[in-house]
Amino acid sequence: MGVEGIGARVVRKEDKRFITGKGRYVDDIKLMGMTHAHFIRSPHAHAKVKGIDSSAALKMPGVVAVLTGQQIVDDKVGNLICGWAITSKDGSPMKMGAWPAMAPETVRFVGQAVAVVIAESKNMARDAAEAVVVNYEELPAVADVRAAIKPGAPQLHPEAPGNQVYDWVIGDEGATDAAFAKAANVVKLDVTNNRLAPNAMEPRAAIADYDAAEEHFTLYTTSQNPHVARLVLSAFYNIAPEHKLRVIAPDVGGGFGSKIFIYPEEMVALWASKKVSRPVKWTGDRTEAFLTDAHGRDHVTHAEMAFDANNKITGFKVKTYANFGAYMSLFSSSVPTYLYATLLSGQYNIPAIHAEVIGVYTNTTPVDAYRGAGRPEASYLIERLMETAARQLKVDPAQLRRTNFITQFPHQTPVIMAYDTGDFNASLDAAMKAIDYAGFPARKAQAKANGKLRGIGVSCYIEACGIAPSKAVGSLGAGVGLWESAEVRVNPVGTIEILTGSHSHGQGHETTFCQLVADRLGVPISQVSIVHGDTDKVQFGMGTYGSRSAAVGLTAILKAMEKMEAKAKKIAAHALEASEADIVIENGEFKVTGTDKAIALPMVALAAYTAHNLPEGMEPGLKESAFYDPTNFTFPAGTYICELEVDPGTGKTSFVNFVAADDFGRLINPMIVEGQVHGGLVQGIGQALLEHAVYDANGQPVTASFMDYAMPRADDVPSFNLSHTTTLCPGNPLGIKGCGEAGAIGASAAVINAITDAIGKNNLEMPATPDRVWRTIHAA
Repeated sequence: MGVEGIGARVVRKEDKRFITGKGRYVDDIKLMGMTHAHFIRSPHAHAKVKGIDSSAALKMPGVVAVLTGQQIVDDKVGNLICGWAITSKDGSPMKMGAWPAMAPETVRFVGQAVAVVIAESKNMARDAAEAVVVNYEELPAVADVRAAIKPGAPQLHPEAPGNQVYDWVIGDEGATDAAFAKAANVVKLDVTNNRLAPNAMEPRAAIADYDAAEEHFTLYTTSQNPHVARLVLSAFYNIAPEHKLRVIAPDVGGGFGSKIFIYPEEMVALWASKKVSRPVKWTGDRTEAFLTDAHGRDHVTHAEMAFDANNKITGFKVKTYANFGAYMSLFSSSVPTYLYATLLSGQYNIPAIHAEVIGVYTNTTPVDAYRGAGRPEASYLIERLMETAARQLKVDPAQLRRTNFITQFPHQTPVIMAYDTGDFNASLDAAMKAIDYAGFPARKAQAKANGKLRGIGVSCYIEACGIAPSKAVGSLGAGVGLWESAEVRVNPVGTIEILTGSHSHGQGHETTFCQLVADRLGVPISQVSIVHGDTDKVQFGMGTYGSRSAAVGLTAILKAMEKMEAKAKKIAAHALEASEADIVIENGEFKVTGTDKAIALPMVALAAYTAHNLPEGMEPGLKESAFYDPTNFTFPAGTYICELEVDPGTGKTSFVNFVAADDFGRLINPMIVEGQVHGGLVQGIGQALLEHAVYDANGQPVTASFMDYAMPRADDVPSFNLSHTTTLCPGNPLGIKGCGEAGAIGASAAVINAITDAIGKNNLEMPATPDRVWRTIHAA
């Protein structure tokens, strides 16, 4: 490891522009002749659009156009798609309701757009939107997943009778039933995984520019995967052929999964730009984000776990109702199926598992991937059950987990996943030592003497990252491959450009990707630049989500580096009159082993481009590309333990300690990894204690602003005690597993397990607000 190589705690290169206000986000971009869009959105959760009168708005100052949902349908712009096909247990395909970019006839959630005003300024567009009169015929609505599946519930889509999207199963039902028939003990639990709003720091935004002379579109957008956006916009939405559409995702202020998808606003901006022959800009406000950004979680589950007389798990049954909201979003179908149910084995050796997942439409904002995407729901369910089982069986929660840990690898679970490596005992040991688990009873007694209820909660999570290989996910219904691409360009003076299909929106790629180059070539990271987020500059890539950037994206860079290095060694060997096998790369030089002969990288690069003295038959230049498709998922895992106190008089929770022991494989930059873990832990704690996207019975959002939706603040969370155990991932040459989602996956269960331990009552749902905790304490 060098000063800036793999494993070094290098300060992020990109932070200089971010903390000095020099970042370039979509809203910072201004184009000549640019107009501004403001969407007219339904105030109703379910209604017929009977008519739209824009005559008064069109007379207002600065108004360029008022465009409606019927017009976009008439122009044959396609409906939004779901990119992962799921088949029900009876063999029928999932039931997709049509989702137009703006509703021509029926709105199905509050905030769905019916029209858009295009004007010279944002304020002019907003003012004119107030003058547009929309005549609605309100229809009955249903927001709760339990209510939506009842007979006689309001129906959202004619394609989906009973509001059911699919009824999907996984696992061996017969073997699971047999395990339960022989069980010494059965533990049951009902769990609600509360709905969350993603709330990235930067709201979504789009600028569309149509060039009539070239019949070419450019879209600036807050996207986590610009190439996929271009593919979907061209292939499915009929916006433009791929070669006539450029998508640029500049600096993006956070995503957490919510910016993977193509939303109606991008589609409308592109279409409107052609209609008005001028650039069109839309920047969402925070209320629009609450109403329209894809929400996360929202599961209702009944689960049962069977144990033998030795407290070994023998079977696991799960039935989950997943709320999809009003429409199927891009990856929504996969979240409660292949990203959730396939992780239901957790860290445990469970011989038989059977899960049923029923997807349900409701009159709410569509639900899709949010940090962890299915993995947090699975981990929360398993770890709440394990804690409940420990209490019911009267055994130590840590020991019950240890009794059931998988200890031999590779391990094939009953629900598709094949875990390649891990050491779950090591993570548990590290966390227990860090929190002084053995000393907890004394601390609990002291807290009781002080009038407080102290509890400790364990959560042992595992996740699947680097979603791949493409052949495998394709067989499960994915509409795209999940490989990644990279290109390495060594310029004539020896500077290096890395072009990656991954996209950074806060992960620190501009630093960590450079560290790999520095490690291999011995050059300073200042000599390396990372290019991403522009479909005209970077070859097709799949973007960033699912903690895949390092395990998949960085490995693609490694593959391209290896090709470049091989060519550079040939050039160096030729120049030094040495055998290629004797050339090594050290400190930015190509050296002949055992001699003082060397040639610096800039001179090798210059030789490649002047081409005056290259090996016979070699083409000029020093540029290589690679595509990398993993052989398996990666499986980060760890143990989180939370210790806290509850005030029985108020229900308020106060953290005492929170330790996290993670196994992420090899760490490229430990400082950045720790930052990722901190962020994930805060989001997991936020879900456990504060966050909840709430709708009333009529589908009206109750939490559509930060006045009502409680976000975690600095004084809501503890200082974290982090440590790492390491088992290198055998599935990629760097041994990386991924770290971006772990905190959000493991934290919530640790917190709720600790609170329920403190109060001595197990029936507590998230978010565990002081009011909810107090009521649980004092319930009969």
